[in-house]
Amino acid sequence: MEKGYIHLYYGDGKGKTTAAMGLAARALGHGKKVVVVQFLKKGTSGEISSLKKLGAATYTGKAGDSFKVSGMSEEERKETEMISNDNLYAAISHDCDVLVLDEICAALENDMVDVDLVIDALAKAKKGTEIIITGRKPPQWLIDQADYITEMRCERHPHAMGIKAREGIEY
Repeated sequence: MEKGYIHLYYGDGKGKTTAAMGLAARALGHGKKVVVVQFLKKGTSGEISSLKKLGAATYTGKAGDSFKVSGMSEEERKETEMISNDNLYAAISHDCDVLVLDEICAALENDMVDVDLVIDALAKAKKGTEIIITGRKPPQWLIDQADYITEMRCERHPHAMGIKAREGIEY
């Protein structure tokens, strides 16, 4: 079996999740099996419903209503960690061609996912699965393992002018 590759989309710019989900849609269009795990997100953004309709298995969820981890209570953080670990465990049990780990860098940075489970997920690349990783600040060990690395850098964004995120564009 051919080796899979690890793709990393990271940085402070817009487009990390968009790039990952676009690759997932492309893979589905070619008949590949895709599994998506969104960390620290409720699963209400448009890409999840579209990918489900195309046949992707998806896992999302977090506790509480705060968009930022800093706004979560300790109880919500613990519950979110449990959700993240359960979702990742379920995802890696699938036989798939593409595994998207959206915002896993933030989950790692905030100790809200088991590092050993992440390592198990990355091992799927040795068995032919493409692994797609997104997040703002990946740990160095993740950068070292990546085969594709794309940094998204923000030069200008309407948010800086007080414009709120727009449905269908930012989420």
